[in-house]
Amino acid sequence: MKSDVQVAIIGGGIVGASVLYWLAKMGWTGSVLLERRELTSGSTWHAAGNTTYFGPYPAMTRLFAGSIRTYQQAESESDQSISFHQTGGLRLAATKRELELFKVYESYYAQLGIPYHIRTPEEVGQLHPLIQTDQIFGAAHTPTDGHVDPTGATQALAKAARGFGAQIERHCPVTAVYRDDAAWMLETDKGNVRAQHVVVATSFWARELLAPLKLNVPLYATQHQEMITETIPELAAMDIEVPAWRDSYVSCSVRQEAHGVLAGVYESEPKFWALDGIPKDFKEELFPSELDRIMPHLERLIERMPSFGEAGIKITNNGPMCWTPDGLPMLGPVPEHEGLWLAAGFNVGIGTGGGSGEFLAHWITQGKPLFELEAVHADRFGNDMSTEDALKKIRAVYARGYQLPDRI
Repeated sequence: MKSDVQVAIIGGGIVGASVLYWLAKMGWTGSVLLERRELTSGSTWHAAGNTTYFGPYPAMTRLFAGSIRTYQQAESESDQSISFHQTGGLRLAATKRELELFKVYESYYAQLGIPYHIRTPEEVGQLHPLIQTDQIFGAAHTPTDGHVDPTGATQALAKAARGFGAQIERHCPVTAVYRDDAAWMLETDKGNVRAQHVVVATSFWARELLAPLKLNVPLYATQHQEMITETIPELAAMDIEVPAWRDSYVSCSVRQEAHGVLAGVYESEPKFWALDGIPKDFKEELFPSELDRIMPHLERLIERMPSFGEAGIKITNNGPMCWTPDGLPMLGPVPEHEGLWLAAGFNVGIGTGGGSGEFLAHWITQGKPLFELEAVHADRFGNDMSTEDALKKIRAVYARGYQLPDRI
């Protein structure tokens, strides 16, 4: 393992692998990624893998678009499949207000060159025959949406980065980070690493890792439940995959998984996990399912898609998901700690991870971000937010689910 590097990235999920990939692609091949266990071991391994272009903030949409492009690029360079399924995506308009907002977004998508259409309820029914359309006002349709295999995408990034000359050390937990003269020192089980820059891409571990530096990083984990159904005969009879769909009324996202569907729910009362610290022995683990907590949402889901209620549930996943107080990731330099960078707080890691890696790598190598996006800057919360305030804000943003902001 190299002991003196340009950049040390801590964390081998989709975000850390994306940062390493882009740094190496931009010529900073003297970079190393340090992962405590295996790549994807944090929360990437149980992610749904959704990739979408839809977002109410145009600059954030550039991160979405950059992510799909990054994964496909890495696949081409590495010959490692990412299993991209281009199904398209529908954002249902549960209210007239949502439909009007969807229309406002049209000009922004046109500027970004992203296919975007407003669909009538009848057209929604044609695109996705299993959705009940009598209670919706239409939908926003992004036909180039889809989903990837999270593990395959991470491995493609890693393999391509290695091809450019970067290094990855697995089973190499970082136990301490501190400044030593003009560089950063990282203590690991395989020896110390000296780095000019350190990128912390450790998701919900970041808060504890950086606390010794007197940094208060307001990242906390909630439990997030997803379920995969048994075969739905109507889907099995089709020769295409239906579009993924998201709905503020149900507060969920749904996509096809084989001949069933995968549904993820954002309940009104989220449950936090490990507020006193991540267990030292935590690895690729899930929590017991608690479907009673999300039953009101499942009842609404059955209203929208009756076939969901007729299919049995094959698998339930209840895993940790990382959140910031405003629901957006923390990307960028840490004030008063030259060379220390954050790439953490992703609750949409697959959807934005690839574009975020490009965004941050450009900032590190060029001295400025790829484009202006102050909404994700790592310093926006200051250093004195209390746990109580952070949890209150996270609880609110989680419960908001897919509700749109009043303005863009």
